[in-house]
Amino acid sequence: MATLVPQRILVTGSNRGIGLELVKQLVGKSNRPEWIFATCRDPEGKGAQVLKNLAAKHQGVVIIPLDVSDPSSVKAAAAQVTEQLKGAGLNLLINNAGIVKSSTVENETPENMSEVYQTNVIGSMMVSQAFLPLLRKASQESPQKGMSCSKAAILNISSEAGSISKLLGWDLGQCVCYRCSKAALNMLTRCMSLGFAEDEILCVALHPGWVQTDMGNGAGLAPMTLDGNVEIILNTLSRLSEKDNGAFVDWEGTVLPW
Repeated sequence: MATLVPQRILVTGSNRGIGLELVKQLVGKSNRPEWIFATCRDPEGKGAQVLKNLAAKHQGVVIIPLDVSDPSSVKAAAAQVTEQLKGAGLNLLINNAGIVKSSTVENETPENMSEVYQTNVIGSMMVSQAFLPLLRKASQESPQKGMSCSKAAILNISSEAGSISKLLGWDLGQCVCYRCSKAALNMLTRCMSLGFAEDEILCVALHPGWVQTDMGNGAGLAPMTLDGNVEIILNTLSRLSEKDNGAFVDWEGTVLPW
C-alpha cells in the first residue's frame, strides 16, 4: 500500500477549515513531514490562534504570512521558505486558500467576480509560480521514478461546484463567481500539468467534498465531517501518480467530469 511521505509541505489558507485540518493530521502522522509551512493572511490575528497553538506544540510547523492575492506577499513568502529550507526542495504545495461570495446570475457584480478570481485562480497561479523552483529542486533530487505527492506535486483544491457538467449544489446557492473561479482553476491545473510535465511535477485538481467548514456550511449544514474527509484526502494523495496528472478528482480519487 502506498504511503504519503513528502518531507516538506506548504499549505495555503492554514488557519481554518480544510487547511488547518490538513496541518493537524499531517503533524499527527508517525511518518510526519520534516517541515510543514502553514500559511495564512494574518498569523497574528484571532483567527490564527489554533494554528499558532499547533505550531507551538510541534517542531517543524512554521507559520508563514501569505496573502495569495498580493504579489509582494507571495514573493516574500517564497523567499522565507527558501531560506528556511537551506537548499532543499519543496515536495508538496497545496493551494487551499479560497474565498466565496454569495450571488446569482442576475445580481453578480464585476467586483465580486474580480475579487474571487484574484484569490482562487490568480492567487493559485502566482503561488505555484513562486514555489516552482523549490518543487523542481525536489523533483530533480528525488530518487523516485515517475510522479507522486511525495516527490513533487501541486494540489489545487477545487470544487465540484465548478464542474460544468455537475454544478454541485446549484439549488442551494448559485454563487456564480465561485463556480466560474473553480472552473478556471481546473483549466489552470490542466495547463500546469502540461507545462511542468518535463519536471515530473504532478498537478491535480481535487474536490474535497462538501465538508463542515465555515465556507461549507454557508448553505446549511454540510453532510461530511471535516476530519473524516481530510483523512481520506491524505490517503488519496498517497495513491496519486503520473496517471492522474492534470486530472480533476474527488476526495476519494474518483475522476470528476469537467
